[in-house]
Amino acid sequence: MKALIIDDEFNVRYVIRHLGQWKQHGITDVLEAANGEEAKKIIESQNPEIIFTDIKMPGISGIEIMEWLNSIDYSGKVIFITGFDDYSFMRKAIQFNSFDYLLKPIEADPFNHTLSAAIESWQSEKEERQNKDTGVLEEVKRFRMNQVVTQACLGEPFEESEVASFLPLADEYDVTLISFYHMHHSEPYIQLLADELSNQDWGNAFALQHDQNLCLVISTPKHWLAIEEWISHQFDIPVRLVSGKTLRLLNEIPRLYQDLQKTMDDQKYRSIHRLNDLDDAQRMQNIVDFVETHYMEELSLEKLANRFFLSREHISRKFKQQTGMPLSKYMMNLRIDQAKSWLSETDESILSISLMLGYQDEKYFSKLFKKVVGITPFEYRNVDKKLALTK
Repeated sequence: MKALIIDDEFNVRYVIRHLGQWKQHGITDVLEAANGEEAKKIIESQNPEIIFTDIKMPGISGIEIMEWLNSIDYSGKVIFITGFDDYSFMRKAIQFNSFDYLLKPIEADPFNHTLSAAIESWQSEKEERQNKDTGVLEEVKRFRMNQVVTQACLGEPFEESEVASFLPLADEYDVTLISFYHMHHSEPYIQLLADELSNQDWGNAFALQHDQNLCLVISTPKHWLAIEEWISHQFDIPVRLVSGKTLRLLNEIPRLYQDLQKTMDDQKYRSIHRLNDLDDAQRMQNIVDFVETHYMEELSLEKLANRFFLSREHISRKFKQQTGMPLSKYMMNLRIDQAKSWLSETDESILSISLMLGYQDEKYFSKLFKKVVGITPFEYRNVDKKLALTK
């Protein structure tokens, strides 16, 4: 660690050099500069962590040096030294984020106390910066892991060696799919599980990027019961899970994932914790809100059942009670309302609108639109234009 003393008076630099308990505080090099220009060159070449600088000097002042240090994002600590007990100097020192302010004549105890505090502050901030850098790298690594395993699950090309690098070495693995309740934030739980599996060298847990409610766990043999017990104690939210056949080759991930997804869709899952505490009416409102957001996607009672941890029959019955119509009719009305809006406010073609609404067949969409609105989409757009011209 290095310290720099900037003062145009040799005697002041000499006194500071001999007052400081440098080695005791881990300072190995004490550098000196007689003016601002010299100081800049030393700072650029030596990058000292601690700087003591006079404020009033011929040429570049201590305040100007501080301004320059701010402009280059200097991360060290600067202590102003001056013989003037002037509030304006103190104000400037605070304004430019100096660490402290010492008055001449310098005394040993206050000086070394300030030196010690500055070093402690610098080391603390250095540790924070390193943790931040490490955290960013870990986040990038975690994102990449989830991305690659998601590609594997969806049957997209993936590097088996890259997936293998995320797992402990083993001849075969157990594979389990975990489903979280739609309204719960699953990411912290998946991260917690992944950390535990990694610490125990039992495997890894991957958040699937195409569905934030799903997590794939790949674990070494004979550890799943311990993992499930850990989940039951550490998770305070309900989850559903299904386990699949043994994974012997990583290129089997796409097929095994499809099997797991089908088993989940068929509601042949096990549960850890249940949604007893969540009001049924609130859950139904969550479902209606979800439908109103995702009505242009392919939704079914089966998909909603898996997301919201309710049976298809229960959702069907309760959805009709709450909205006054079945799920399919409710979605159709939402889509038709959106189509009317696009027909009136945009120049999108009818084919394009039908595709955006999830209808692959334009003729089918037009028939459906006419059945609900009474006229075809083409007629609706023309009528709307004529009404606009007459206004």
